[in-house]
Amino acid sequence: MRKLKRMTTIAVAMTALNLTAAHAEEAAPLFPLPFTPDFTRGSGWGIALGLGVEYETAYAGSDEYGFELDPAGAIQWRKGNHLFSWEGLELSWTTRQKDRWYIQVDLGLDGEREEDDSDDGRLDGLEERDDEFAGTGEVRYSFDGEWRNYVGTRISVGDSDFGTKGFIFAGHRFGARQDGGGTECFLYATFADRNNLNSQFGVSPSEATTSGLAATDLDDGYRSSGLRVVDRRFASEHIQIISGVEFEYYSNEVQDSPLAREDFALEVELSMVYQF
Repeated sequence: MRKLKRMTTIAVAMTALNLTAAHAEEAAPLFPLPFTPDFTRGSGWGIALGLGVEYETAYAGSDEYGFELDPAGAIQWRKGNHLFSWEGLELSWTTRQKDRWYIQVDLGLDGEREEDDSDDGRLDGLEERDDEFAGTGEVRYSFDGEWRNYVGTRISVGDSDFGTKGFIFAGHRFGARQDGGGTECFLYATFADRNNLNSQFGVSPSEATTSGLAATDLDDGYRSSGLRVVDRRFASEHIQIISGVEFEYYSNEVQDSPLAREDFALEVELSMVYQF
């Protein structure tokens, strides 16, 4: 779920720091999930700023990896069970209903792909892909009021250059903390329409002529499966350390694309934020 991670920058270094009971009561997050930060301390405004580092592929399907620095944090406002957030290039509204339902709607930019993303010239002769706006809706259902186990679905829709992409997933939160700290993992499968798959893995006839790659036109359907692990720790009342790792394995059709030089993608991220 590469783009879901933009909801918060995360990575692989786990820490053993704990939040005091007083701070846990003060935080009162909308959800106790490490992947869903609530910087408002229960109500009103919340601001957190920081920096993250990602180790990831140069583009979808690439066999080139590198480090990238990104800003981390968000500006939020909460009233009751409703949380409004501006995080990076994404605006979102998240709500908890009847303690078992998680609902989120957001609008954000999907990342571009440029020819010079590949240092090895793998993208030479291919058209560049611009940033695209996509609207997303997500619903989760928890099997218990403490959000230890849940299932969900997420669907992103944009114009014809983006298409439609969907996720189904099942998650588990380890431990009984209710402050948003701890560790969470989820298994997922992704599906996409033809527009979305070809925007990342397709090669048009004109691109085949200029790049030398085989023309490739993918059908809609199953895209990939993966596992994501997220950990959030509170180093102090104001400092949070978020880490995580994601492994995504592509479908056979995606693997057959000349742009998929690996059958999988690995992403590792680490960030530190200061919560005001």
